[in-house]
Amino acid sequence: MYTYEQPSLFSGTRGIALIAVIILHIFVAWAFYTGLAGKLMQKVIPPVEIAQIDKPKEVDKPPPPPPKLEEIKPFVPPPEFVDIQAPQQQTNAISQTTQVQRPAAPAAPPPVQHNIVRASVDPRHPFPNSEDYYPDASRRAGEEGRCTVQFTVAVDGRITDPEVTQTSGHPRLDEACLKLIKAAPKLKPASEDGKPIESKLSVPIVWKLHQ
Repeated sequence: MYTYEQPSLFSGTRGIALIAVIILHIFVAWAFYTGLAGKLMQKVIPPVEIAQIDKPKEVDKPPPPPPKLEEIKPFVPPPEFVDIQAPQQQTNAISQTTQVQRPAAPAAPPPVQHNIVRASVDPRHPFPNSEDYYPDASRRAGEEGRCTVQFTVAVDGRITDPEVTQTSGHPRLDEACLKLIKAAPKLKPASEDGKPIESKLSVPIVWKLHQ
């Protein structure tokens, strides 16, 4: 008959591991007993040295400077002024005043009088009759009025640059005024000290219907 036998604790791999654990425990116990473990710990972990650090001494601050004292100036009273009038010395000297007459300013020369004669109509060449220049349309419309024409009289008596300076109120009559002046003959030019000069002249022209 076949019988089963229970294996031993020290047999096989399990037994080897158990023997190794027992040997390790025996070695550790022997090391503690002989002090070998303490030496190993000192070699592996060096002892920690604790050094006491002295507290730094407080630096003495310099004392504050003494307060400045204001300089007290001595009081000096102002000097007293005494009005002392010096005695006037009487002298017998006679002051002499010399009067100097200034020369009279030269009299201004009298203004030069120029003999100026205005331009005028030459009796030998009378102005045209305004009736000849009365516009027929103005006659039919009953237009009347008065206009003033200004123009230049040259040194030879010719009339130039006529212009209406005062209107009659009717454009046709103003245009007739300009035509009449342009048709006028030469005038007597203005003169200064007998010498002909150019001048301006204004002539009024009246337009009135005769009933």
